[in-house]
Amino acid sequence: MNVSKDSYTVTPMTREQAEACCGWMYAPPYDRIYGWLPWEQMEALGIELGDPDLRRQQYVSVLDGDGQLCGFAQLFPMVNVVRLGLGMRPDLCGQGRGPGFIQAIVETAKTRFPGQEIDLEVQDWNLRAIRAYVKAGFEITDTYEKQTPEGVERFYCMVYQGL
Repeated sequence: MNVSKDSYTVTPMTREQAEACCGWMYAPPYDRIYGWLPWEQMEALGIELGDPDLRRQQYVSVLDGDGQLCGFAQLFPMVNVVRLGLGMRPDLCGQGRGPGFIQAIVETAKTRFPGQEIDLEVQDWNLRAIRAYVKAGFEITDTYEKQTPEGVERFYCMVYQGL
């Protein structure tokens, strides 16, 4: 499937797109932190992408120039900050598409939350993602540890500084 590197459109996430995202499988070591429960479980529990209200309020789909789903983002509002959570379709990862993908999400966050800081969290070992975030205009502003299903892990907070 061809995907334009530079042309992304961010749209409200549909139920079908949410279901597709839940089926994505990432290669190690990314599989231990990325991925969702099976769609049927997410929908039955009414959590995250499976909650229609939360999906409408916080989740968006990222489409390529042909209208194909290539990723998603959560725009999580906090006090004076919008925190991004994002995922690119696994077969597109590691191909240099991250900065344009991230920039499309940032532009959406800036429109939805004008004047608010934009940040994200990333585990310190995820160098591929960190490189893409830096190229998209983010800078590491904090390092901390927090509990994950895998135990205590180190994270960076990265704040959007602009391009």
